[in-house]
Amino acid sequence: MPFVTADKAVVHDMHGVRFVSYAASALGSEELCAWRGEVPAGSGGQAHTISREEVFLVLSGSLELTIDGDARLLGAGDVAIAPAGCTLNVANPTREPAGMWVTTSTGLTATLPDGSRISPPWAS
Repeated sequence: MPFVTADKAVVHDMHGVRFVSYAASALGSEELCAWRGEVPAGSGGQAHTISREEVFLVLSGSLELTIDGDARLLGAGDVAIAPAGCTLNVANPTREPAGMWVTTSTGLTATLPDGSRISPPWAS
């Protein structure tokens, strides 16, 4: 299906963040996944190691992205590129909610510090 209207996006909640999936295999995409992340104010994030490259575009508010220990506070319009195999954390240390648009290739997995592995359904 080449068009996904807002009412057909699939919503997932994990670690206090809302992931609104617009492109994934379940929605007809074969190679790429894309979603909007809604990150509440004051969230600390969850560090994880990613299996595929991810590109983050801050849509609103501010987000702190930490990639392999390098932390940057990004505002609306700023982009971060997280390479496959890096340790990543996305946090919102501000008092305002923030939004981001994320893209990656299908099949992304995330490994948490305890060794558990997540296959997020919005990145399948």
